[in-house]
Amino acid sequence: MPTLLSTPFKSITPGLGAVTALAMCFTPLPLLAQDKPSEQENPEQEEAPSRAPIPLVPGEPTWDSFHGQLNAQKYSPLDQINTDNVGELEKVWEVHTGDVADGSGELPATVWSATPVFANDTLYIGTPFYRILALDPGSGEEKWSFDTQSSLEALTQPALKNRGVAYWEADDPVAGEPCQKIIYMGTMDAQLFAVDADSGEQCADFANNGVLDVNQWNDTNDRWPLSLLQPPTVVGDHLVLGWAGMDWAYEQAPPGTVYSINARTGEREWTFQALSDEMRDQSGTANVWTHMSADEERGLVYLPVSSPSPNYWGGNRTEEVPLGTSTTALDIETGEVVWSRQWVHHDIWDYDINAAPTLMDITVDGEEIPALIQATKMGFLFVVNRETGEDVWPIEERPVPSGDGSVEGEVYAPTQPFPTKPAPLLDQSEKPNVWALADAVSFGECSALWDDLHYEGMYTPPTTQGEGTLGYPISAGGVQWGGVAFDPKSQTAIVNTSHIVQYIKLYNREEYEKADSGSGNESGFAPQEGAPYGMRLEVALNRLGMPCWEPPFGELVALDMTSGDIKWRRPVGASQQYGFYMPESWGSPTIGGPAVTAGDIIFIGASMDAKVRAYSLETGEELWSDQTEAPSVSNPAVYEYNGRQYVAFVSGGNTILKDQVGDQIAVYALPE
Repeated sequence: MPTLLSTPFKSITPGLGAVTALAMCFTPLPLLAQDKPSEQENPEQEEAPSRAPIPLVPGEPTWDSFHGQLNAQKYSPLDQINTDNVGELEKVWEVHTGDVADGSGELPATVWSATPVFANDTLYIGTPFYRILALDPGSGEEKWSFDTQSSLEALTQPALKNRGVAYWEADDPVAGEPCQKIIYMGTMDAQLFAVDADSGEQCADFANNGVLDVNQWNDTNDRWPLSLLQPPTVVGDHLVLGWAGMDWAYEQAPPGTVYSINARTGEREWTFQALSDEMRDQSGTANVWTHMSADEERGLVYLPVSSPSPNYWGGNRTEEVPLGTSTTALDIETGEVVWSRQWVHHDIWDYDINAAPTLMDITVDGEEIPALIQATKMGFLFVVNRETGEDVWPIEERPVPSGDGSVEGEVYAPTQPFPTKPAPLLDQSEKPNVWALADAVSFGECSALWDDLHYEGMYTPPTTQGEGTLGYPISAGGVQWGGVAFDPKSQTAIVNTSHIVQYIKLYNREEYEKADSGSGNESGFAPQEGAPYGMRLEVALNRLGMPCWEPPFGELVALDMTSGDIKWRRPVGASQQYGFYMPESWGSPTIGGPAVTAGDIIFIGASMDAKVRAYSLETGEELWSDQTEAPSVSNPAVYEYNGRQYVAFVSGGNTILKDQVGDQIAVYALPE
């Protein structure tokens, strides 16, 4: 059981080793450098009025945030659509926004991952051209639209990206007053817009006439704007705001910060930073670029924190960075750290914690536990008590490979945390088998590549030798930002995972300049400017574009959270190449998460083949599917309007999966 330390952050002893191995990943940590409440105009704290308990699972059907609810369960109690009738689902309306680009013209390609938000009897959508649409939930008819007039430039990303909007409403709305209900959306150039949810008019009392310039706080290693691609996490009257930047580009970069903003005024309330003051100057990032979750009853917000910079070399940050690559719980009122668990020590694999932890109440060995499950790129699922950060099932520190001596200045963590339950979603203990079919048609290209890739199991460090180090999984593998869904009735967790082999090689500066041949979306060469090494990351494909490793390439997995055991697993989706669909037994890599309902149905898009599907929660059997115009790389939304249950998918595509983009909102219901 972890020791609950009260050591101030700056007194933590530098240097990797036993402290990292035994203590740092387990210890709840106190307040870091941040704005204190005393910085506000009125520092006096009034005693909070007593209020009714806030249940973890809302009593009414709710889909008013990125993961449906603040608990990130992506669960709906609606059961009008169930296993008996889901096969009858039909598309009842669709909208094409027109906000789409494939990258062949003047505009960068679009990546559209927005969850539809149902609130105020309206469906709200943000687009990759940074427009907000308010639609009638039953027909798709436009109520209003708002254009931020943002510059359509790929300032920090290889594409124009948007993950949607956030919704807030006052507890005590004043009749006739504007902006008692607000929609928020950010832009790539770090502007946060607030508009009236009823009219689409900018909220004059929020920041500067409805626009907050978040980049005003970008004061260290200002290499890029603090891009607001993910909508804020709304907790009471707080907007908890992270930001995105440029991966793999720089050694020194803007350091990770999370801001609490007053929902009504745009005033900054507190700031959380994951790095010490010294580390902020010499490194950077360890930001939160994805959504967060919150337990309102306990007053906690949970941050999935990414890795420090540069991503694949850590010689500039050999001291401990205890909040990097972690799940960190903050007091929502003050920003103080209540507890934190680090899931990767000295992260040199870009293993960002990229999904909001899913909060759940589970029964383990007869004990009721307030838990959370943190999905990871590594294919690990860490389960801890969400009040304390303590293990639900043991999480063990195990020895991991050290480097081969080819990378100067690096210091390696001797151990890493491994969960004992649930079991890893894929076997990282040895190199995946070469796919005989891909090897045969490429005349042994795959097996030759395998022979030239270094691998000693999970956490094999990057190397400069041969073709580099095999990563299974690495940046694109495991679980992505869609996260874990949870059915509170059966205490079943559902997660989709990709099985992708990549390989990473480091180049010294002179060799990098000779080798650099450009990059794609999350692949290719990247400079890590300022560090002694640039890098290249590639997916392990043969010359025909076929994966060199055996299928399945993606799976849907159901877990019994009373025991931590797998209930069932099955390939999900179908891979696609050159216009041909591969057998569904091979599965597909996935981006985007599942939703689950009281009708015992799992809804998910996420796959290469641009289909949306329904599966049985109990058995994993596929019960329904439909073709959309591009992969639905967003989380679906499930809502009820005028007594009818709907399921909405945004089919926008992501060029990481394939070069197919779209602007379609597709909404399904049972026939009337």
